Amino acid sequence: MVLGSAFRLDAATLLILGALSLLLLLYFRRGSKCHGALNLPPGPPCLPIMGHLHLLDLKKPHESLMELSEKYGPIFSIKLGTMKAVVLTGYETVKDALINHPDEFGGGGRIPIFEVITKGHGIIFGHGESWKQMRRFTISTLRDFGMGKKSIEDKIIEETHFLIKMFESYEGQEFNPTIQLNSAVANIICAIVFGDRFDYDDERFISLVKRVNENVQLAGSPMVQLYNAFPILGFLPGSHKKMLQNARLNTGFIKNIMNENDQKLDANDPRSFIDAFLLKQRQESGNPNTYFHENNLLFTAVNLFGAGMETTSTTLRWAMLLMMKYPHVQEKVHEEIISIIGSERSPRVEDRTNLPYNNAVIHEVQRFGNVVPMNILRSTTADVDFKGYFIPKDTPVIPLLTSVLFDKTQWENPRAFNPANFLDADGKFVKRDAFAPFSIGRRACAGESLARVELFLFFTTLIQKFRFQVPPNVNNLELVSGVGFTSFPKYQNVCAVRR
Repeated sequence: MVLGSAFRLDAATLLILGALSLLLLLYFRRGSKCHGALNLPPGPPCLPIMGHLHLLDLKKPHESLMELSEKYGPIFSIKLGTMKAVVLTGYETVKDALINHPDEFGGGGRIPIFEVITKGHGIIFGHGESWKQMRRFTISTLRDFGMGKKSIEDKIIEETHFLIKMFESYEGQEFNPTIQLNSAVANIICAIVFGDRFDYDDERFISLVKRVNENVQLAGSPMVQLYNAFPILGFLPGSHKKMLQNARLNTGFIKNIMNENDQKLDANDPRSFIDAFLLKQRQESGNPNTYFHENNLLFTAVNLFGAGMETTSTTLRWAMLLMMKYPHVQEKVHEEIISIIGSERSPRVEDRTNLPYNNAVIHEVQRFGNVVPMNILRSTTADVDFKGYFIPKDTPVIPLLTSVLFDKTQWENPRAFNPANFLDADGKFVKRDAFAPFSIGRRACAGESLARVELFLFFTTLIQKFRFQVPPNVNNLELVSGVGFTSFPKYQNVCAVRR
């Protein structure tokens, strides 16, 4: 890939690149070696200042990294501006690192834009002992408030009823379901984190959902990626400024809810994650080194809301698109649902074992949709010898999820949508080790079990009630993803016809 093709983005981006040589001479004078340590993983030759940015399509860097892995192997080094990183590709390599060497590869990566936003707090971009305690407390508290239990299943089923009414209101006409799906999934998180749901027409709630959605897209934009590569460019105008503004508004919204919860907190009847955290905070009020402080509460709540909403709702959008693209798959799913559940009763989690084809389709949507293609950045916590290479302590590590979900050694024709990937010869559902949309290891998604229940109940209910059809003015429905931190369907409109 040549430099022109990588950066044919917009005039602002070209201007920024032109300014790099003037703004970053300091880095050049200090040296711009790509591989400074002995026996580092191999990598392509790099340019001064830019490193390997010229080799990446900033709209889809994961695809560029996949191409580089074909030349340099499953482990290679790359320099993204000022950051030297190691990329891990393929199921066997990623599993070996994250499962067999969990301590060495268990650190959280430091992404400049998120360091500015969270300052190292929370459970996604937290670090060290703070991250460990927040993750342990979060998983325990999510279980206390229903994750994996019938109570949260009932909340999801209740939310499907609101979503059905919303879809029915369009009377089979074309519409974009993004905000509705975001809102429905977000309300499940709200019930756990805040203790209540919001109406779909609540302007404050919709504004919050839209800002979260926008920030997920901005996080993968070329300007934000350039900012992450060269934080010194932060003074320039661009999408990173909008992302920071949205983040401030979102944290302000959630901080107000935290204050409201604090004022009416009942120690004998905690109603939400925030209540449980506030009680823990009071218990540790005498500990000057406690990690249970306002910033960790604020950004853990932000993380739960953002991550819990975006990945699940985006997967459901992929499901709708794929069902429109492959109507024969959609009808087979519907026939199975009707034969087991009928057309009136709400699906329940216990039905999943009796719906093998439905379950296979959901899993294949997750695999094919590849919603978090780059994974969450990791870092090494110590010097490590891994597969014959030396990787120093504090090296950023990219365990590329795209390379796992599309590993040619694990999946037959991985670029094709094929529910048979999760079915045996008798049509029974089969698990696959390389199915890792939630990542694997210690930093895998903390809400995985909740997301699995949400996906099953929302998807099954929607197919039970609606037939999703391609809008009449669309001749060729393309399966193309948009630019963002997550991989979302670029084409978003649907026709939901009541069955």
